[in-house]
Amino acid sequence: MNAPVIRSKISVRQCDLDDRNEAARIDAWIMAHEDSTPFHRPAWMQAVKRGTQQEAICLIAENSLGEISGWLPMHLVHSPIFGRALVSAGFAVGGGILASSPTAVRRLAEAAWDFAQRNSCPTLELRGGDFPGGKHASGWQIKRGAHANFARALTEDDEAELLAIPRKQRAEVRKGLKNELVVETGNSARDLDWHYAIYSESVRNLGTPVFPKALMAETLAAFGEDADILTVLHEGAPVASVLSLYHRGTVMPYWGGGVWEARRLRANDVMYYALMNHARRKGCHSFDFGRSKVDSGAYFFKKNWGFEPEPLAYAVRTADGSEPRDVNPNSPKYKAQIAIWQKLPLSFANRIGPWIARGIG
Repeated sequence: MNAPVIRSKISVRQCDLDDRNEAARIDAWIMAHEDSTPFHRPAWMQAVKRGTQQEAICLIAENSLGEISGWLPMHLVHSPIFGRALVSAGFAVGGGILASSPTAVRRLAEAAWDFAQRNSCPTLELRGGDFPGGKHASGWQIKRGAHANFARALTEDDEAELLAIPRKQRAEVRKGLKNELVVETGNSARDLDWHYAIYSESVRNLGTPVFPKALMAETLAAFGEDADILTVLHEGAPVASVLSLYHRGTVMPYWGGGVWEARRLRANDVMYYALMNHARRKGCHSFDFGRSKVDSGAYFFKKNWGFEPEPLAYAVRTADGSEPRDVNPNSPKYKAQIAIWQKLPLSFANRIGPWIARGIG
């Protein structure tokens, strides 16, 4: 006779990441989960909270034995321009529900929506992860096909890495390598100053407000050895820079850019090639180029490097009568604002940009 199956009850509660023991327990579970991202980690949640003053709301699902069966990290983002939303995870391209069972997924999704309603959030966004399925999917909009992610394995050495790049793009890297560019890596105040000066100019040129410098400073502090900055210099002047995250053997260049001169010097091309080699020496086995909007310039740039797009899916739930918020800079309604922003003096854009960007989430 078979023994009766004992079903473990799943319960959900809000957790306190200021409790170091709780945070360490959750982080260990996340690091062991093959579908986790750096944006699921307590380090990211705390960095965003401290760097943008947007509240972190974290839900944990546990079985009757107290074992973790699911995790949903969110930020309660408020903006006088873009409205109020519960986002998983804030300022990230990933996040969403991480769980070991459909029951945990369902309970976390229900608890998150209940929290959103009780806190006057008309929108709940899950950027990847698991989504409620079947009859429990009611009320959710699953958006597919608008964005794609790009990732591939790293090779065994610098030369093999260069040869793994398609011929036309490899030629651009070789041109850059002849320009006497110097590569520096680190996470010091100097590295952050270099990076932020380049990054803020780069996003201004694209027509979007820059994130607060404090967000990047807090990210470096929270991630420790799992984050650093790689900067390319020409004749002593920084021309391209990227802040990268390291997670489970994968490097993710997250915030990066270059000044106008970087294009002529092929500094961005050298930067990503140098990061591949740097990451391999740190013990990484794969390179995650991150997400891009389908058919955008960044989308084709990553394909030129030999990366194949992997379609992404996001889930959104909105209160009855409410429209999902639109913070996509590629949205047609922002076309005029982007054109104006591109013409702003850099000092002015850097002064008001962070106030706007902290509400994007």
